[in-house]
Amino acid sequence: MKRPLPLAAAALLLPAATAALAGQGTPTPTDGKALFREKCAMCHGPNGMGTGLLDRRVQPALLEERTDLTADYVIQAARTGIGNMPAIPRGEASDAQLKAIADYLGRGK
Repeated sequence: MKRPLPLAAAALLLPAATAALAGQGTPTPTDGKALFREKCAMCHGPNGMGTGLLDRRVQPALLEERTDLTADYVIQAARTGIGNMPAIPRGEASDAQLKAIADYLGRGK
């Protein structure tokens, strides 16, 4: 008859443990490099379609290697879309996340 107490305790602790583990590996809203890799690199990484399209018009095509980007330009391009790139809604990248990415790519410009 003493088994229900440990089972009840485990049932109460399981949601907290699951939530803690789910948060592991999630970039903070201020980690621009990690957020870029999570949200942008699938298109703007070395093998991404965005990099391939940019390679026809600008060098270097990799956004992380460019020195001419400003944070304001990155935010404007992401929110409104540019060329073949669709607009990125706030549901996909919050304003804080996009600012961190833009600051990372713009390197303070």
